[in-house]
Amino acid sequence: LEISDKGDTTWVRRAEKRFKNTAGINDCYRSDSGTNREVIRKTEFNRKFRWFNTQYRFAEKIDKTMEFGYPLTDFLNEEELKYFYSPESVKEVYQNGPDSLKFRAYGDAEDSKTDLWISKSLVSEWIGIFSGLTKENAGNDMSFESLKAREDEFVTVLTRNEKYFDSLWTNGIMLRELVGEANALKFKAEADSSISIVTNHLLLNFKEYSVRIAMPGKLTGTNGFSDSSAVLMWPVKSDFFLTDTYEMWAESRIVNLWAWIISGLFLLFVITGLIIRKKKKG
Repeated sequence: LEISDKGDTTWVRRAEKRFKNTAGINDCYRSDSGTNREVIRKTEFNRKFRWFNTQYRFAEKIDKTMEFGYPLTDFLNEEELKYFYSPESVKEVYQNGPDSLKFRAYGDAEDSKTDLWISKSLVSEWIGIFSGLTKENAGNDMSFESLKAREDEFVTVLTRNEKYFDSLWTNGIMLRELVGEANALKFKAEADSSISIVTNHLLLNFKEYSVRIAMPGKLTGTNGFSDSSAVLMWPVKSDFFLTDTYEMWAESRIVNLWAWIISGLFLLFVITGLIIRKKKKG
């Protein structure tokens, strides 16, 4: 039973699935028949013994959707990237904190820069797929290199006609503008297939969720976000793995107290032996 601030009550039924190890999680991901079944995910959890301490590393990776898209690091700087990958709750704290003007500027920059990132990535992906489908029958003017050289021109055409893209593409107007009348007629089927693949990449049927973990020992490094209970959290959105592999990771360390005690006793034993030997010689 959950009770809201207004006194409203809601009955909630929760399900929990426990795994013995990450192999079980990965098997679950591979057999997923739900909304996120098309996303390739892999989780790993490693432990390394270092005598005085034991090191742990968690990582979950989601494969990128686009093969020819541009990495987001080409468009956002380090601070903007951190803001981009932040949970919405953290963004609200940033925007209402002492540096609110700076973070609101990040939000505005994120919108404009990510729009350009998506436009260029869509065009680049279409060029890569389209040129691959037509390379056996196309001339030099339709090679990957030739189309790639005109990429900025294609981006301009796309952004200029964004509102009417569907009708302009269906009628062949945009394709003729991109590759010419003859090529548009000859390779319309390949062009339509390419744009369909690219659209499916962008409009991936994906349900957002969050990854939450608690690491053993003392946290030594992570790209996650800590909540009020010191549990690490990462939001997972389709934009995060559009053109880059999205990796969530954390590292921690546990001090092996018994190793320090054994080492201390051994050192004491050695020192005592040296002292006794020295006294005997004296």
